[in-house]
Amino acid sequence: MTIFALYNLKGGVGKTAAAINLAYLAAADVYKTLIWDLDPQGSSSFYLKVQANNKNETKKLFAEEIDVKDAAQDSAFENLWIIPADISARNIDTLLSDIKHSKRKLKSLLANLKEYDIVILDCPPGISLLHENIFNAADYILMPNIPTTLSINSFEMVSAYFDDNGLDKSKLKCFFSMVDHRKNLHHEVMQQFYRDKLFFKNYIPYLSDVEKMGINQQPLFEYANSSYAAQCYRDLWHEVKKVCL
Repeated sequence: MTIFALYNLKGGVGKTAAAINLAYLAAADVYKTLIWDLDPQGSSSFYLKVQANNKNETKKLFAEEIDVKDAAQDSAFENLWIIPADISARNIDTLLSDIKHSKRKLKSLLANLKEYDIVILDCPPGISLLHENIFNAADYILMPNIPTTLSINSFEMVSAYFDDNGLDKSKLKCFFSMVDHRKNLHHEVMQQFYRDKLFFKNYIPYLSDVEKMGINQQPLFEYANSSYAAQCYRDLWHEVKKVCL
């Protein structure tokens, strides 16, 4: 089982779109794939039209009142399952602070999901006790970054956090997201980081086809399979497979 976390310190950088579309491609490649939606906004759950079966389910999962295996639900797509989020996910840090070995709790829960080939964690923005759990549990942290000053500053802050806390920085695998070819700044920032070999070569453009995921409540490939955006996600997935699987 390989565990990917779609994460960024900042919100609004395209992580949920990437989580859904990469999971869809993994499932299409016949990997048994599970998305665990850890964001209280529940965007991955919304895109896949799945809701939690139990009230305060996320909180109960971390308290082990519900078996994590029982929380996984079928999606509409073959080989793709999801553990949906609910609003109780906002309280996970409080719960974790009261648990022994609190920085390893998520890793222990994920150990019960070995029937899946790939688990993708759709993570809320920020750095907290939950995120320390994510950093410890994931094999790779996939970080979408908009090629702007503030977004790159977030990447550098996360990189420094890994250094300061003795975390394995080789887990960090970054790619550019929401790239606008009309903006010279985007091109300049991308070239700078490509020279330093810090980011995947493939990137996701800023296109309305991706934004329409919310309208269609589907992965991009279900309504715009031949689009440029869909091809960009395929290219990124091939690169992720080559490096990480």
